[in-house]
Amino acid sequence: MADKFDVIVIGAGPGGYVAAIRAAQLGLKTACVEKWIGKEGKVVFGGTCLNVGCIPSKALLEASHKFVEAKHDFADMGIQAGDVSMDVKKMMARKDTIVKNLTGGIAGLFKANGVTGIEGTGKVVGAKQVEVTDQDGKATTYEADNIVIAAGSVPVEIPPTPLTEGLIVDSTGALEFQEVPKRLGVIGAGVIGLELGSVWSRLGSEVTVLEAMDSFLPMVDSAIAKETQKLLKKQGLDIKLGARVTGSEVKGQEVVVKYTDSDGEQEMTFDKLIVCVGRRPYTRGVVADGVGVGLDERGFIHVDDQCRTSVPGVYAIGDCVRGQMLAHKASEEGIMVADIIAGHKAEMNYDAIPCVIYTFPEVAWVGMTEQDAKAKGIEVKTGSFPFAASGRAMANNATEGQAKIIADAETDRILGMHIVGQHAGEMIAQGVIALEFGSSAEDLALTCYAHPTMSEAVHEAALAVEGHAIHMANRKKRK
Repeated sequence: MADKFDVIVIGAGPGGYVAAIRAAQLGLKTACVEKWIGKEGKVVFGGTCLNVGCIPSKALLEASHKFVEAKHDFADMGIQAGDVSMDVKKMMARKDTIVKNLTGGIAGLFKANGVTGIEGTGKVVGAKQVEVTDQDGKATTYEADNIVIAAGSVPVEIPPTPLTEGLIVDSTGALEFQEVPKRLGVIGAGVIGLELGSVWSRLGSEVTVLEAMDSFLPMVDSAIAKETQKLLKKQGLDIKLGARVTGSEVKGQEVVVKYTDSDGEQEMTFDKLIVCVGRRPYTRGVVADGVGVGLDERGFIHVDDQCRTSVPGVYAIGDCVRGQMLAHKASEEGIMVADIIAGHKAEMNYDAIPCVIYTFPEVAWVGMTEQDAKAKGIEVKTGSFPFAASGRAMANNATEGQAKIIADAETDRILGMHIVGQHAGEMIAQGVIALEFGSSAEDLALTCYAHPTMSEAVHEAALAVEGHAIHMANRKKRK
């Protein structure tokens, strides 16, 4: 038997590494197990988020957005940039450098906080035992009073479009293109599909997004979703709703995709195809049979509101449990679990978790949509404000989009905030704080905002809830 720990965390993604660091900060002897092999053949920390998810995709989104700005928008500001081109390989190399720096940074944080990093594949083999198998197949069993499963998730593959090296790829493969495909197909109009489609559309690809659902971004307030769809279409993304992919065929260096829509059977040919139809929990083989940790039919580990499994001392967090598959949700669960293990009282407000789509403009939301509230029988009042009426948005050449607040008609309590616009991902924190503290729309309306800022749109939306917006014509009668 190898070393004994107070806590062993399986997985060093944004849930696992945060849980491990927090546990160590609280004085617990902690280890974190990771199997991810990086491009240099060594184990790296950070999980999907840092290696092939949040961080590299944002590097490409930012680079491609600056390219579009330089090529099409700078002239409006009086900047003559001349003939602008993109070096895709250099863009990819920069992305890889950012990933390397951040994953290496986690190793430094482990060392600074006294977390023991264990390389290999972790498996819970008992209520207090974790078996780790290294790259050579050697298995070592460690004891731990507490175990945190943070194994993450992997992209879903679908039978009609089996992955084919370099032609039919998942989100990971889409981050490695070395040249811009002329015709790009994307299956799935969710967060990942829209972000990756935007990257390559900006760089010159003819992008078609095939979405099986008839509605666009159903998790977003309908007014914001409708405006987002219009803006993305204007940018060149051809989003086909109600398009169910039925098959594909690789012909040389092309992919022929078959799908059905309201007009019947259709066919399109692409140079590359990205499959972005969601992710599934990576729980297969993480827990040995007979341990007693329960899984549902989709592979998610059963946990309570504080991430306890059915086995005392065994917790599970992040993408492998219920709820949204978000890095920040996993991190907060990791902190909560570490605090609980250390004997502190901790809980998490799952109604105040923000979501962001990093297209341009960004789409961000937290809490209920107007349609959610109405479905629950809650009478609401709403306030919206367009960025077209914002002085800072005009100065930024970013007047597209709007901010919207949904409040309880009786209590004025803010139920949700939805934004499409430049920096929406930063501004949504106001909505998160408002929900966390049970704020009313009046609370935001009475708050002094800096001028000129994009955030003033949130202030005006709060004022608009009662028809008191200053910088637009009010449809409601002032009280």
